[in-house]
Amino acid sequence: MLCCGSCGITEIDDIKLMKCADCDLVRYCSDKCQQDHRPQHERACKERSAELRDEVLFRQPDSTHLGDCPICFLPLSSDMDRDEQIML
Repeated sequence: MLCCGSCGITEIDDIKLMKCADCDLVRYCSDKCQQDHRPQHERACKERSAELRDEVLFRQPDSTHLGDCPICFLPLSSDMDRDEQIML
């Protein structure tokens, strides 16, 4: 069961917990609880936020209909006209 990272109240029908907007690791029942818990949560929040940004930044693109490069195994560009102009 989900509970507030600061006061420990559990999520029930009339109480909806909000995720930490930066890391999604902790949930809070109010802005006050989030502010009260910030000193304990700040380090883990910064680390997880950086991990999430890296995951997005370094995520490999999905394959194209052209397949993957046989040398580097990265998806081939689907914009062949642009690639041909660059080579010229």
